[in-house]
Amino acid sequence: MRVPDRFRVAADAGLGAVFAVAVAFQAYQVAGSWGAEHWPFGAAVAVWVCALALVRRRDPLWTAVAGLAVAALAVLVTRFVHLPAEPSPAASLGLAVLVGSAVRTLPVRTACAVAVAGLAVVAGGFLAGPGSAVPVLSGLFWLAALVAGAGLRLLAVRRRTVAERIRRAERLELARELHDVVAHHVTSIVLQAQAAQLVTAKHPEKAAGSLAGIETAGSEALAATRHVVGLLRDAAPAAEGHERLGELIEGFESHGRRAHLRLDAEPAGWPPQVSSTVYRIVREALTNVSRHAPHARAVTIGITQHERTVTVEVEDDAPRVPARRYRRTGYGLIGHGLTGLNGYGRAGYGLIGMRERLEALGGTLTAGPRPGSGWSVRATIPTGGRR
Repeated sequence: MRVPDRFRVAADAGLGAVFAVAVAFQAYQVAGSWGAEHWPFGAAVAVWVCALALVRRRDPLWTAVAGLAVAALAVLVTRFVHLPAEPSPAASLGLAVLVGSAVRTLPVRTACAVAVAGLAVVAGGFLAGPGSAVPVLSGLFWLAALVAGAGLRLLAVRRRTVAERIRRAERLELARELHDVVAHHVTSIVLQAQAAQLVTAKHPEKAAGSLAGIETAGSEALAATRHVVGLLRDAAPAAEGHERLGELIEGFESHGRRAHLRLDAEPAGWPPQVSSTVYRIVREALTNVSRHAPHARAVTIGITQHERTVTVEVEDDAPRVPARRYRRTGYGLIGHGLTGLNGYGRAGYGLIGMRERLEALGGTLTAGPRPGSGWSVRATIPTGGRR
């Protein structure tokens, strides 16, 4: 048996013991003040209501309805027969459990209806037994049940909201990881395949080398995908950081383009999330150049550290070209082929992912054409301290 089940059984056993004591004490008090012939009715009503409270988890709605119906009937009986006021203290305790459980678990409208019905039973007790302190106690029990049920309901809603926010953040993280890995490495494979087609057509004897390059790129993509799976499985994965920028630039230059890194910072003092974000921004920017700026020949990567921020700027030298046709998406205008800037000036998933990462850290991202020609991506990342 699972721990929650054991806890529920123990809680219900304790609640049953409380009910038994309440019914017995009530019967003793009524027998002493009203006479021995007056306690059985109130005890029977209390036993029925308390028994329904103990099985409330099977059906919170109908157990609450049945309990309220028994209590309402008891109120009507005491209105015309000389008996102690109803609902009695023990029955009110059982009703409080039923009403509180309904308010906590049922849909809003149904829960409100049960709460109002409970208040009506309490009001009926006041009318049936004016001047008695028992209806006052019933009202206090009803109020306590309402407060406790509503409080637990709000707490559950808050937990669900937090859980959903966490799940949404995890889904976004997964989407970013998949985009970062798949887009970068698949782009490399596509470029290698395009180069292989040209080489095979002009120099068939060099086809083996091109195919070997495709195989290497595919192996790297497979290893990177496995790394993403490891990130999802491990509780504390090793983040990709600034120390791998050299590998990233070498991979970019292997396709015949130049990349120059200008580092004016102290990466050793960066927090892990800053180091990882710098790497991913550079990777996404280089991937965009490879995919959407075919005429760019050189890229400059500048990383500068200030008192409380790190600035990453990636610029290419692609010339402006005429725009082709566009389609509108939820992220803005996306061109089929080249855009009116340099071919990758679009708000795709990569830029959205980068912006979300930076906003989560309190940073900013800007991307746009440079004066004259080329494209620039500029990111500012807070480091949380001084140099």
